[in-house]
Amino acid sequence: MPQVYTVILGGGRGQRLYPLTKHRAKPAVPVGGKYRLIDIPLSNAINSGFRHIAVLTQFNSASLNSHITNTYRFDIFGQGQVEVLAAEQTDDGGDWYQGTADAVRKQIRRLTAWGVEHLIILSGDHLYRMNYREMYERHLAADADATVSVIPVPRVDVTGLGVLAVDEQGVVTAFREKPRPDEDISSMLSPAPLRRAWGMGDDQFLASMGVYIFRLSALREILLNPANMDFGKHILPDMIRTHRVAAHHFGGYWRDIGTIGSLYEANLALTEEEPPFRFHHADGPIYTRQRFLPASKLLDAAVRRSILSDGCLLFGGELDHCVIGIRSRVQKGARLKDVVMMGADYYEDDDVRAANLDRGIEPVGVGRGCMIERAILDKNARIGAGCVIRGGVDRPDQDGDGWYIRDGIVIVPKDATLPEGTII
Repeated sequence: MPQVYTVILGGGRGQRLYPLTKHRAKPAVPVGGKYRLIDIPLSNAINSGFRHIAVLTQFNSASLNSHITNTYRFDIFGQGQVEVLAAEQTDDGGDWYQGTADAVRKQIRRLTAWGVEHLIILSGDHLYRMNYREMYERHLAADADATVSVIPVPRVDVTGLGVLAVDEQGVVTAFREKPRPDEDISSMLSPAPLRRAWGMGDDQFLASMGVYIFRLSALREILLNPANMDFGKHILPDMIRTHRVAAHHFGGYWRDIGTIGSLYEANLALTEEEPPFRFHHADGPIYTRQRFLPASKLLDAAVRRSILSDGCLLFGGELDHCVIGIRSRVQKGARLKDVVMMGADYYEDDDVRAANLDRGIEPVGVGRGCMIERAILDKNARIGAGCVIRGGVDRPDQDGDGWYIRDGIVIVPKDATLPEGTII
């Protein structure tokens, strides 16, 4: 479909995911043991047949650029490409992206060089599987200038989302950004015939997923206003007043991975017998970098309700309700419960580990006899023997020496070291 170009927004600071975004862009944050958040929209677009893709980056983009370059390569006989477009200085200006819409505005010349008629705009921090072709067909059938994908959400859950009101044809008539819990939004309820057709409950509202399709001519027109910086806050409300905006109903699983708590919960949900989301699907797999790692090895280890990625070494200990990333190493006697361990970028040979220990440097991984609960261990973290790490829903946010607490979860950031016997 050469008339369509897909744009994935990946340039934000990701402050709510700090410290996981201290050294990486938000879409480069690991998820599911071996994937990164950027793999979700990229895989959805490719599986939908949209293979002309641009990823707009800005902050801490080195690891994100490397992952995209090493993963998404099309052969010479197939059309398509994934292009990384970073904020840059040009004759038209050289400011940083000031918002999601401003990022597209600054790259509009390059995005439209293919002569496309429509742009698909996606976020790089959502977990879902979607066929964008169906949304595109809805966009064309509705003769819309813009189409926004919506998901039914109970009233109690809409306070952090944008709520849309639609008529019986699914054309958007009003928008309310993050309504307060005590705010009366009954006027935003969908018409009864549409609720029945879309299988919605009486107390459910339509919330924006941050997935858009724009007719290029209409988007160019609305971007002429320099005050329009963000798609959710500015572009969508303006277009509802001046253009034809359609809603596309999505009935599957969708999760905004915008906070430490949401990332943690979405990861651990994958360990359930019937998880709400699966990374493998025969008609829509989620792709990621091929690393050619060996199978994981377990030596006298007890593992329950957990996911083990490639190349792990477990020398005993217990894992309960954990997601274990690639090349993870857990030593004898360690006990991990409700832990997301993101793994390592490299293996440490035994002689290197021994030499590091002689110099007082903790090896990469979890040491002997550690007790870890409700925690996220970022890549290459070094947890010394006998450490005790316990998060709790009642623990306030806190910054320590080599660790943080956010949403009651203890986070050991990338490349950090906790000395032997540390108690958090």
